[in-house]
Amino acid sequence: MNKDKFLQLENIHKTFKLPGGKEYKAVVDVNVNIRKNEIVSIIGHSGCGKSTLLNMIAGLDAQSQGHIILNNKEITGPGPERAVVFQNHSLLPWLTVYQNIEMAVKKVMPNLSSAELKERVLHFVSLVNLDHAKDKLPGEISGGMKQRVGIARALSIKPDVLLMDEPFGALDSLTRANLQEHLMRIQQSVENTVIIITHDVDEAVLLSDRVIMMTNGPEATIGEILEVNLPRPRDRVALQSDPEYIRCREAILDFLYKKFAKHDD
Repeated sequence: MNKDKFLQLENIHKTFKLPGGKEYKAVVDVNVNIRKNEIVSIIGHSGCGKSTLLNMIAGLDAQSQGHIILNNKEITGPGPERAVVFQNHSLLPWLTVYQNIEMAVKKVMPNLSSAELKERVLHFVSLVNLDHAKDKLPGEISGGMKQRVGIARALSIKPDVLLMDEPFGALDSLTRANLQEHLMRIQQSVENTVIIITHDVDEAVLLSDRVIMMTNGPEATIGEILEVNLPRPRDRVALQSDPEYIRCREAILDFLYKKFAKHDD
């Protein structure tokens, strides 16, 4: 398999039907190949179709035109090879941290023995450093810890692609920074592809191998794709004075606030 053509979006259009027979063209003519084991951020102003694109890749919504192909198979609906983490962690409040992850694994891997199941769940609990909280209910842990459970649950089903819709957007800046570090470390460990929607320029540069910049909607499309040529592992403090980090940050800011400034955001 061509590593550069792991996930292909070909001529993607999405039109929503409105009352009175009108149509809203949310996304038009999106073409991109996403590589195996890379982290890609999608950034743009509100209403530029970021979440619409993510939902189509997840199979939660169908494109009006075009093809989305993962591992040479067309995406026609949700599947275990893609996992989604939303800003709202959506944990089941009556289940413990361990049980929330266990439930996902049981659903996708029903043939595991009880010993294999336990080993797998504990592995992903440890991966997000929540061994001490595995028996706690969601209501007993912090927002950042809940989001770590959401990430562990998503990764526990061994998806080829992890889709994240502003996963850290509701968190304070220190918790957000901590989770960004977790995500980079985990992605290096499990080697899957991550697509993350963000409004945060620094987050996009810190996390990503490439940043997809969307033009404004309606009829939003990919405006530019920025290659982030920074080695891993990445140190956020050292990066602040790194010429490549500064170049990438300035390129995104220029795109968002000069080329495609939006005055009603």
